[in-house]
Amino acid sequence: MKSLLSALIFLLVLSFQTSAQSSLAKYGNDFLSTGAGARALGMGSAHSSLTSDVTAGYWNVAGLSNITEPQAIYMHSERFDGIVGYDYGAFAIPLQSGNAVFSVSFFRQGVDNIANTLNAWDADRNQPRENPEDYITRFSAADLALFFSFAKQSDERFSYGITAKIINQRLGPFAQAWGYSLDVGAQLKTEIVDLGFAIRDATTMQKMWTVDEDEFAGFQEVFDDSIPSGQNEYVLPSIKLGISKNFTFNDFDLITAIDTDLLFENRQTYYINSGKMSIEPHVGAELTYKDVISFRTGITDFITDPEGGFSVSPTLGLGVQLLKFNLDYGFASFAGTSSNLGYTHRISLQYRFLRN
Repeated sequence: MKSLLSALIFLLVLSFQTSAQSSLAKYGNDFLSTGAGARALGMGSAHSSLTSDVTAGYWNVAGLSNITEPQAIYMHSERFDGIVGYDYGAFAIPLQSGNAVFSVSFFRQGVDNIANTLNAWDADRNQPRENPEDYITRFSAADLALFFSFAKQSDERFSYGITAKIINQRLGPFAQAWGYSLDVGAQLKTEIVDLGFAIRDATTMQKMWTVDEDEFAGFQEVFDDSIPSGQNEYVLPSIKLGISKNFTFNDFDLITAIDTDLLFENRQTYYINSGKMSIEPHVGAELTYKDVISFRTGITDFITDPEGGFSVSPTLGLGVQLLKFNLDYGFASFAGTSSNLGYTHRISLQYRFLRN
């Protein structure tokens, strides 16, 4: 634990020094806000205090410490009529050292098959080339992330963990960014409620952009000699607080949960704000019958729309546990001014490698 704290302090100091030479990237890691697992979506993303499976590598790394056998999960979802694809996969395994779990998580969000029409334009003639289709190529704009997580139980009530994050954001052949940071989290189980606490990008996410200027060669006039260049950016830490309560009656188990995300990027538009701090609440509930079938609901996206006023986004979910498999479905709608963006349907499949 002392070594872990020393490493965290060192990275904090290093990140602060680097941030002084970088610009703030507001919404810099929003591609990760899609989350992990359909169960959490159905509960309005209120998950930091109750997560206890392989998805904890995303929601609150401390929850991984509850895993007693290896687990794997995969999830795919699409948004905006299939234009944006999102894939998530993770694997977690308990360590022989006891009360400790290691996991690896992978995320990809991207728009594929984008047409690159730069070479289809004849700059000398200032008009398209003959047979422009022959000069059109295709590329992807994708955001990727890799999480390496470690969690440990201190005792029956308290657990903690840390995640090392590496991200890569790529705009086809034109530009890409590499970034790194650490997440930390803790969970505390009391006789009354369960509590969750997580700091995302605790060391401040550092992102370094590079641009391949060769891809723009010959197009200076098209871009008015303003071809972009690489730069360094940083993403500020954010805090996730959670509280949940379990109730058991007859063959039913009920979980109620509330999470609050605190962000410090001065996100004024549509959010609940206190100065430069944005407050994003999440409320959820799950009712399970005989540990087999679960029904979920939640509320998220508390926003203030100048045209439509205050609104929230409801969520629904369903889960089925069969032998070693958990199949989960989540549904969410967009609220306020973005209601015309449609709905999100999410399915995830989790497998537990049960021991004999």
